[in-house]
Amino acid sequence: MSDRVFTWRIAVDGAETSAVFEPAPLDRRGTVFVCAHGAGGHMHDRNMNALAAALRGRGIDIVRFNFLYREQGSRRPDAMARLEACMNAVVSHTRREVDPHRLLIGGRSMGGRAASMLAAHGAECDGLLLFAYPLHPAGKPEKLRDAHLRAIRVPVLCLNGTRDALCRRDLMKHALASVGPNWRMHWLEGADHSFHVLKASGRTDKDVLEESATVTRDWLCQLGSS
Repeated sequence: MSDRVFTWRIAVDGAETSAVFEPAPLDRRGTVFVCAHGAGGHMHDRNMNALAAALRGRGIDIVRFNFLYREQGSRRPDAMARLEACMNAVVSHTRREVDPHRLLIGGRSMGGRAASMLAAHGAECDGLLLFAYPLHPAGKPEKLRDAHLRAIRVPVLCLNGTRDALCRRDLMKHALASVGPNWRMHWLEGADHSFHVLKASGRTDKDVLEESATVTRDWLCQLGSS
């Protein structure tokens, strides 16, 4: 864990939310990742903590934050426009406070989806990093969330588990057929939507996180050294 954690309060459309900036402890590459939580989570939930720790271990600085509904104690996600506005405010604050060489946006599940919508609408960033992208609701593969993907112009790394109930592999392959070369898809064998694997797989959840972090580091190296 980093020995330096900076706590922020960020104004968002007349409200305010919390965020933390956690520089990587070693081998910093000048890359900051603004990472958004999933619909049922928050910036300090178990999955977010584990993911942030794994990525910091690969030299990536992390910004985590709460969407407004979570900051206000609700479990009901805000409308997408409000999710985007919150993330955009955090990204702008990060640029002012940190002035990173390279800034990535993304997150887990719904947080990643909000970031992808923001990128599709032209938000300035250097890349999109998606973990467990929710291509469709569980049990409703006909309700695809892919219409905006072709509008994304920045490099994308998307990591989903092969057992993810919110992202059928064949449907994702079809959705990405017309997206273009900027999108890299990586499948985590045996992982579900929470990146959990069964004991019978011979792997652990930590193995999945370490694989995710290593793939992310290698992708960043391919984008160019900072």
